[in-house]
Amino acid sequence: MAKRSLQASAEGIRKAKQAFKRKGWTQEYLAAEVSLETRQPIWKFFTGKPIDRHVFNDICFVLELEPSEIAQKLIFDESTFLCTPADITLDINALVQKLRAANYDKIQAQCATLQLLDIARPIELNHLYIDVDIFEEITSKRWLELSDLQQFNINEFKKINLNYLSQPRIKGIEAVTKHSKLIVLGKPGSGKTTFLQSIAISCNQGDFQPDYLPVFIRLKNLAEDMRGRNSINLLNYLYEYFINFGIAEQELATVFFHGRALILLDGLDEISGEDSEKIFQEIRKFADKYYKNQIIVTCRLASHHYKLQGFTEVEIADFTKPQIAAFAEKWFLTVAKNTLTEAPILAQKLMQKLELTENLPILELASLPILLNLVCLVFKSVEDFPVNRSEFYKQGLDLLLVRWDEIKGIKRDRVDSDLSLLHTIKLLSHIAAISLFSGDYFLPKTKMRQLIADYLCLLPNGTTDADALDLESAALLQAIAVQHGLLIEKARGIYTFSHLIFQEYFAVREIVTNRNLQILLEVVNHLNKQSWRQIFLLIAEMWKPADDLLLLMKQKIDDLTTTNIKLHNFCKWVCQKSSTVNTSYNLASVRAFYFTIALPAAHPLACNQDLPISLDHQLAGNLAIDLALDLALTHALTVSQSITADMFFLRFSALSLALDLRHLLVDKPSLQTALQDIKNQLPSPIQGKEALKIWWQAHGKTWTEKLRTLMIETRQIGYDWQFNQQEWQDLQQYWDANKLLLDCLNRASDITFNTQDWIEKNLFLICNDSSVHEGLTIK
Repeated sequence: MAKRSLQASAEGIRKAKQAFKRKGWTQEYLAAEVSLETRQPIWKFFTGKPIDRHVFNDICFVLELEPSEIAQKLIFDESTFLCTPADITLDINALVQKLRAANYDKIQAQCATLQLLDIARPIELNHLYIDVDIFEEITSKRWLELSDLQQFNINEFKKINLNYLSQPRIKGIEAVTKHSKLIVLGKPGSGKTTFLQSIAISCNQGDFQPDYLPVFIRLKNLAEDMRGRNSINLLNYLYEYFINFGIAEQELATVFFHGRALILLDGLDEISGEDSEKIFQEIRKFADKYYKNQIIVTCRLASHHYKLQGFTEVEIADFTKPQIAAFAEKWFLTVAKNTLTEAPILAQKLMQKLELTENLPILELASLPILLNLVCLVFKSVEDFPVNRSEFYKQGLDLLLVRWDEIKGIKRDRVDSDLSLLHTIKLLSHIAAISLFSGDYFLPKTKMRQLIADYLCLLPNGTTDADALDLESAALLQAIAVQHGLLIEKARGIYTFSHLIFQEYFAVREIVTNRNLQILLEVVNHLNKQSWRQIFLLIAEMWKPADDLLLLMKQKIDDLTTTNIKLHNFCKWVCQKSSTVNTSYNLASVRAFYFTIALPAAHPLACNQDLPISLDHQLAGNLAIDLALDLALTHALTVSQSITADMFFLRFSALSLALDLRHLLVDKPSLQTALQDIKNQLPSPIQGKEALKIWWQAHGKTWTEKLRTLMIETRQIGYDWQFNQQEWQDLQQYWDANKLLLDCLNRASDITFNTQDWIEKNLFLICNDSSVHEGLTIK
């Protein structure tokens, strides 16, 4: 039975005296506050003597103290509780409701709020929580061949990281309804604790298992509170959990006997050292004895090694895009305190930004709740993401490497006392760079351990003993997966980085650290690979000054034209044509303009002026006469080329209008006359549909070629380049490479004026190698 008296511990007396001093009361006044006729119980309280438990709790209440923190910990034999029989005569439904009512406020205090990163105030859980999805098959336990994963290209790899690899999902609440014994696994920051809190609150408020008694225990606190005792005992801890509510041992035993408790145990991975095994055994013993109760345990994925008989293991899935959008709307409303009207608008803007090609790496990060909070924090200030992405990714890594455990007050075991945080970062950079250059985004466990062992050999006190390295590399791989979640097991025995952009960031860090010309030359050899785009952008930010990278990129782009004669001739024409027009525009923007209008209408880049406008915003306004005329003539040729005999009658007015360029030919009378002559060769539409059809069948092709010839002779445009499929691909690569060079130029945080000016002037212009080498700072 529960003891009727309590006494303050030495630490509790110290806290109580501090609180009493802050109040400025006398003992007589305090006695009156708790309705005592004498101050003797107050004297006993402050001297550590036993007093009635109700009086003890009342004194703590008026002093604004938590009784469990002031009272001396009870020490009693586990066998006492184990032997306490359930009272089958008690009305179990009434008993459960009694304990639920007594425990209601504590559950609300434990679980109703969230403490978010860099947010000063607690946030109501129900105002922010998004229902999580659950994988019923653990990702790391799937039997997949390495070839099954390597078949995906880089874009599909990004989708894999967003959990689109044919993994069926169910709702979290469905999983806890379906399984009475559950171990919920997840990556760091995936929302395991928040999910468990939501279950506790749902039960507490009667929305889930309203006839069960919810009990929420942070296993880290259990281990700390039981430290120093002869043994860790979950049953004793659960009894002490309720002792301040005046609940008898027999009442609690009766609830457990009938299986009417919902036991929520959070953070099995947060227990360090030998306590981990002891806590696990306590959970096992409790589950065996009181097997009718519902028990849910949370743990990090890589940290889970034990098997609990009768428990089903599930995994929390990363957020989908609809979940990201729903969270963002709640975040802007609750955390940023936007209005009901503003919040959905901001969430929609966020999603639109995230779905832009350049922001897909951030979208990938946003699939993890802890990083999604960071994404929202960054976005809310200017409704956009920072230009300097490397700093943003660094913040995300800092959160996973250091801050998350610090915020939760977790100090994990160090596997190797010599491997500092800096060496961990260097190791991850080493692995990432090797994976990047080899193109291996997924590595078998043996290969991953070998890379770790190779790095350990290079440390100042590194060993060369093969057996020792094998053990150390295995332990270190496990530690990184558990503590930071940056390396994850994507299938059984197959590892990868948790997020592709983190792998790319670490790889670039390695490239920048080992600063030399040879490694840059190796990097630029991948210029035409779309999968390397983020690599180049990050190097441009992190390599300071960025001159060498940009100059070598420019040289590589020019080299593309040396192996393809048609591409070389095309680029040569672009340069020559651009130099003949009369305009004050940036010459590079003019070259980009003519590059696009020379392409056939079916080409994706045809007349796409986004890049030319980015080089010179004047192009977005009224075009200079020469450019406007050439664009109009190109349009007229495109219209004529798209016409068939059957549609000539319907398209006649469109063609006639496209040829009406008098407003652009005021100072070009000869061209105006020649163009009018060609236009006059067209039949009159009054001849009827059938006559026009016959005319176009007989003369349409010849007429179109006359128009093209006129354009070539007078304006040097309209050439039929007749590229084959490979040549079209080469041309697209040349364009993409120039665009990437421009993007890198804009992202570079440190570049000399001369290099910046030279590259801006020479985009889409073939230069000789000597002009590049003269600007290099490393040889």
